[in-house]
Amino acid sequence: MNSRSLSLLWLILLGSLFVGSAMADTLSDAKARMRERVPAIDRLKLSEAIGENNRGYLEVRKAASGAGQTASAENADRDVVFIETARRSGSSADAVGREFARQIAAGSRPGVWLQDPSGRWYKK
Repeated sequence: MNSRSLSLLWLILLGSLFVGSAMADTLSDAKARMRERVPAIDRLKLSEAIGENNRGYLEVRKAASGAGQTASAENADRDVVFIETARRSGSSADAVGREFARQIAAGSRPGVWLQDPSGRWYKK
């Protein structure tokens, strides 16, 4: 192996270590933000402003202060979690999200808007 090839190999290895470390930080940060957001999400769900769709994401159901911003921020963090979970498990982010949606639906309080697998919205 010549020195140029060896240098390229080292760059690739160092880059992959950095990306792996950055992804772990990003995942950890996303989970922390999600935990902090739970009270706001619960309030918005109980006010019927947002609901849980069948892909594991929040959707705005009616206009309310902060509903769109909260849902967008939460969905961005859920993306990070779904992608990293899929990468680690050999699954797809879509499959991880759909499983998350099933778990959220099962544990949701009465009165929360949910979307069933066929796409129909219902109130639990």
